[in-house]
Amino acid sequence: MSLFDLTGKNAFVTGASRGIGRAVAIALAQAGANVALVARGADGLAETAEGITAVGRDAYVIPADVTSYDAVADAAAAAIDKLGYVDIVVNNAGGSNFMVPFRDLRLSGWDKLIQLNLSSAVYVCHAFAGHLLDRGQGSVINVASVAGVAASPLLTPYGAAKAGLISLTKSLAVEWAAGGIRVNALCPGWTATDLNKNLWQDPIAGPATVASVPMQRWGTAEEMTGAAVFLASDAASYMTGQVLVVDGGQTASS
Repeated sequence: MSLFDLTGKNAFVTGASRGIGRAVAIALAQAGANVALVARGADGLAETAEGITAVGRDAYVIPADVTSYDAVADAAAAAIDKLGYVDIVVNNAGGSNFMVPFRDLRLSGWDKLIQLNLSSAVYVCHAFAGHLLDRGQGSVINVASVAGVAASPLLTPYGAAKAGLISLTKSLAVEWAAGGIRVNALCPGWTATDLNKNLWQDPIAGPATVASVPMQRWGTAEEMTGAAVFLASDAASYMTGQVLVVDGGQTASS
């Protein structure tokens, strides 16, 4: 179990106010890490922080809009200042709040989702690049989606952004490997969170959405945490540039 021990590690997690981000942040703390928590909602971050301090680790709430590079740069600097150093970076911020046929897509919606799901991770990676490479160690985990590895009808901008995030992951993994930095992508399948509650709680649409998933159910945020802790830890010390899919078998059967 020492392979998964994160004692002495410090993490920076975006989108940490709820859902997968909150679950991952708390799981990293349970494994021994201190965590800087980033999202726009301070109240949600405070709740996540409570879960971290409850297991005896330090939590620092840093409200920031990750679609702004200046805000991300300030958040990264604040995290390094409070923690002393950062060696685990989790780019989890993202999502899509609409489904629409491509011909009806407003391009402003496209820009918004690319900014949230791809550019935000670019900003974070750029802000931490010097810090991680100067220290010669670190693990970056980009939370992508099965939407980025398969067709995503009605979710075109989201799927395109996540595919771009996977490409970013592979490129940085190769570029940074000699510098001691590992970069991997975690790709959840259909996961029941507050963001898609209207879908998974629907008695018709909920089961229909996961009808093609061999496990025949939605995943939970907590079911993404084991993979995240693995990627952050020494258990994955020879793993970089990889796409770890946690989707109940969805992509295996497509």
